[in-house]
Amino acid sequence: MRRDIILERLAAGGLPVGSEASRAEATTGARSDFDLHPHGRPGYVGERRLKPAGVLVGIVNHATGPTILLTQRTAHLKKHAGQISFPGGGWEEQDPHLEATALRETEEEIGLHQRHIEVLGQLSLYETSTAYGVTPVVGWVEPPFELTADPFEVAEVFEVPLGWIMDRDNHKQESRVRNGRRSHYYVLPYENRFIWGATAGMLVNLVDVLTGKTG
Repeated sequence: MRRDIILERLAAGGLPVGSEASRAEATTGARSDFDLHPHGRPGYVGERRLKPAGVLVGIVNHATGPTILLTQRTAHLKKHAGQISFPGGGWEEQDPHLEATALRETEEEIGLHQRHIEVLGQLSLYETSTAYGVTPVVGWVEPPFELTADPFEVAEVFEVPLGWIMDRDNHKQESRVRNGRRSHYYVLPYENRFIWGATAGMLVNLVDVLTGKTG
């Protein structure tokens, strides 16, 4: 899928397009970890406060076809140990906007310099069950580049073909019981890896946008 088509699909989905547009920090969004729950989003006493975060949905422009850049977190981390995720993290006071958060965290985590990334726009805000409001920043990544992963946070950096992710036959659904509540989530099993949870949910959202799915 070409860069110009991705831009068109983002715009057609009513999403912010371009670097300046993606700096608008949305406070609500249409996607969350609760999308697959039979009873929808669980009720809270009052509206819970979401911790802002930004991640990079990096689309790498290879001659053989675009790929999505992902990381596997190290096994010793206190949160989300060993899980597959986009590079990114929580907003910090020095970040003027969540686009800056995503780009800063990407450089810190995997050493991908911002000069290789063209921000195309953003996906809808994604609410996690752990009370993060994640802004997925869609970036067009131009090789060649060198990566240096932070050994404390990142065990491995790898890429998945966008064409494979676009195939809905690869979008599985699973569930588990945690704290007495059954949760449902997407799983994208790629080779010997399991992309699941919020990362899988945001990838499914990306596919929905790129294929023009609404509702």
